[in-house]
Amino acid sequence: MALQHGNKIYLQLLLDPARGVILQQIAKDKGIKTTALARQAIYDWLELMTEEHVMKAAEALDEARWQQSVQNRIEGRKRKRQQRLLAQIASQL
Repeated sequence: MALQHGNKIYLQLLLDPARGVILQQIAKDKGIKTTALARQAIYDWLELMTEEHVMKAAEALDEARWQQSVQNRIEGRKRKRQQRLLAQIASQL
């Protein structure tokens, strides 16, 4: 079952042991995490199974969501910094 995890979809994947070891070894050889390799394999498969314009639209939407997430964090930190400054000024009065 797929679950929401922030802006991502969380999937739990069970692999048979021997093929799981192969995946782990390939990831180790490439110097990346096993989950990153599995994610890239899924994205590559989606590109094969989906029309190019659909994939490009999905990538653009994902990038826009990521940029919005980054912007939200920046604004949140700025707001928190301003609140701390105001609290510091108020405590000095």
